[in-house]
This record gives sequence, C-alpha cells and structure tokens, in this order.
Amino acid sequence: EEACLIGQIAELASLLVKFSHLVVEQRWIREIEINPLVVNPNGIGVKSLKIHLHAPDMTPEELPRLAIRPYPSQYRWDYEIRDMGTVKIRPIRPEDEPLMAKFHETLSDQSVYLRYFHPVALKQRVAHERLARICFIDYDREMLLVVERPDPNGGEGEIVAVGRLNKLRGVNDAEFAITISDNYQRCGLGTALLSKLVEIGRMEKVDRIVADILPENRGMIAVSEKVGFKMQMDYEEQVVKAVYDLRTK
Repeated sequence: EEACLIGQIAELASLLVKFSHLVVEQRWIREIEINPLVVNPNGIGVKSLKIHLHAPDMTPEELPRLAIRPYPSQYRWDYEIRDMGTVKIRPIRPEDEPLMAKFHETLSDQSVYLRYFHPVALKQRVAHERLARICFIDYDREMLLVVERPDPNGGEGEIVAVGRLNKLRGVNDAEFAITISDNYQRCGLGTALLSKLVEIGRMEKVDRIVADILPENRGMIAVSEKVGFKMQMDYEEQVVKAVYDLRTK
C-alpha cells in the first residue's frame, strides 16, 4: 500500500510538470477547470475538464505574462567555429554550475583581469553562492549565453565561453560582457557570441547595448568594432566606451 502511494505521488508530480509545460507553451489558455482529479489505487484520472481561451480579439502583446519567464529556448544556435567544428550557443541553465566551475579553471589571471578590471581569486569565482546566482538568473532582467563544445566521444561537454547581456535599471539599455577560455581565444568565438547578444538585444527591444572595455583589451575592442559598435576613449575613467544603438541599425 505504501509503495502504491509513493508511485501515485510520483505520477502526480509528473502530471503537474506536464501541466505546467502546457500552460507555458499555450499562452492563449486563460483557464483550465479540472473537476475532479481522481487519485486511487488504479492510477490518476480526470472526470471532467474544461479549457477556456482568451478572447479572439486579443493580441499576443496583451496576453498575461508569466510571473517567472520560462527558459528562452528560442535563443539556441548551432554554430560553426574554425578549427573547432560545431559548438552550441544557448542560455545558461541551473544545472550548468559544475561546468561553469570547470570553465573558470581555464581562465588565466590576465583574462580574469580584463573581464573584471581587477584580480579575482579562483576560489571566489567558483564559490557555490556566486555560481548559483549566475546559473539561476531572471531571464527577463539578463541573458547569459554559454558556448558549449560537445565531447566527440559522447561524454560531458565543456563550456568554453560565456556572454552576458544585463539590462540596466532606469534606462532601456543593456550592458554586455564576454569571457573566453584561454584555450579557445582567437578562434572567432568572441565575434559569434557578441553577434548573438546583439541579436537578442534587438529581439528584446533594447535601445542600446553598451560596455566599458579596458584599453589594453585589444581583442575585445577589435571584436566590438567588427560587430558594429562605436568606440570612444574615456580618459577620465580610463576605459573605452562601446555603444551599439539598436534604434538606428
């Protein structure tokens, strides 16, 4: 009897997950009535179910938004990189934390400095509290793309680059940042990743994408110019200001 109850709980949990997928994917559903949902030793069943849709004259923009934005699977791409073959560019997932820790182990002190503008110890960068915040993000506020290189032998892949697009408060701008594993720099990953961040910014209706880049980070400056950013040296802050105005391009 106890084993039967455990099995029913597992089946009910699976049903709830499938139900949530239905609600997320079918945005025109306004209400679902299930009355009753029957759970007995023979399994789980529904005696009566009614689905109510939103009014046909509603536009997609008027549909209610989910309290928590689902995983943005539309921002996934397969990309051909020279000397690397096909890599996957996709939004980060909560289960990526172990891969992110390994990614940080591949970064030199110089790469860390160019990204954060100051030294950051590996122990601090891979701390669970920090990586949990990075992997569990609000996709409405920021988008973090990872470049994953599959294992040719079918094992676990590796993250070789990370690109971030963070919406700034008070304005309709977003700030980008890119970090690439030292083993995979100068392979075209920066250009591919930044191009995708610009594409996402446009789809998310951002006005401008901006970044502060250290003058000695010539690689990132060159990539930004190649993608179409306008660059200007700020001598007071000692950084290069990169701006991509999506309203004019």
